[in-house]
Amino acid sequence: MDKSKRPFLKSKRSFRRRLPPIQSGDRIDYRNMSLISRFISEQGKILSRRVNRLTLKQQRLITIAIKQARILSLLPFLNNDKQFERTESTARTAGLRARKK
Repeated sequence: MDKSKRPFLKSKRSFRRRLPPIQSGDRIDYRNMSLISRFISEQGKILSRRVNRLTLKQQRLITIAIKQARILSLLPFLNNDKQFERTESTARTAGLRARKK
């Protein structure tokens, strides 16, 4: 039988349905830090809807809650854990300064 005449066969892989990240009882609020921290990247950025698997309404509420928590200093605006990059660049420039002298 030719490949072109074969009927289209759907793969029979079973997909495990993922649980929604926000349960119906969870309240989206700026004080709920355990919930909010799940939707922030390591650098402190708000993760996208596609990554979070949230509805549009939930994503808007999460974004507002994160911004309120940042304003009230419950969350940092930036996460400055990547300081090793700065030390490497200063080491390189320090070497250049030493050669010039």
